[in-house]
Amino acid sequence: MELVKVVEILEEIAPPELADDFDEGRIGLILDLENNIERIAVALDANSYVLKKAAEMRANLLVTHHTLIFHPINKVSKSLAESLKLALDNEISLYSMHTNYDRAEGGINDVLAKRLGLKNIKNAEIGRIGEIEPCVSAELASHVSESLQTPVVYTGGKKEIRRVMVVGGSGFSTEFLEIARANRVDAFVSSELKHNILRAYEDLCLIDATHYATENPGMEALCSKLREISGLEVRFIEQPSGLKAIDRL
Repeated sequence: MELVKVVEILEEIAPPELADDFDEGRIGLILDLENNIERIAVALDANSYVLKKAAEMRANLLVTHHTLIFHPINKVSKSLAESLKLALDNEISLYSMHTNYDRAEGGINDVLAKRLGLKNIKNAEIGRIGEIEPCVSAELASHVSESLQTPVVYTGGKKEIRRVMVVGGSGFSTEFLEIARANRVDAFVSSELKHNILRAYEDLCLIDATHYATENPGMEALCSKLREISGLEVRFIEQPSGLKAIDRL
């Protein structure tokens, strides 16, 4: 299949116009080798480990959530050089779908909400809000840990949690947490919880389930959708997390 046709499919799944302004220039076809596509690899990141695996499976295209180069650069690091060399030597085009896929129907946050078993799900800016059977903070944290197969840390001793908001990736921001409060949310699940946020939102149960574990399910789910629409071979590349977090459950 022509690369341009695959791009059309990806843009149908996650329209570029859904992306945040800061993603300008960071999504879409970030390395266009104008190659014919027979096999597609999908992963969260475009690092050297993933690119080696994509090369081993002879993928012609790697689709990731995070772009290879996020900030403008004046020099190329050894790790970046290695990743670029792997892509170029193996003729692997790169496509990134970031905040547009966070917002898209069936994207990162829809998959996360469903993985956690939320019901009556509704959109909340980039995140999702849903309902669960009443539980206490420790029970919800344990459920999140088991559902995402990851250690979690949590704070808040709420005795009855019914409404939960999820934001995949680094979502512990004032913007999203104020949305949670406005929607009478009891618990908020995301990653990269900072001390100032913890202190400012003591009324909520806050669960940090890691950046990788909150976004990875959405990328894995993309594979079946892309395979069904394109008819091409599509494989997911699981990354070793190297996680050393303390499980506080």
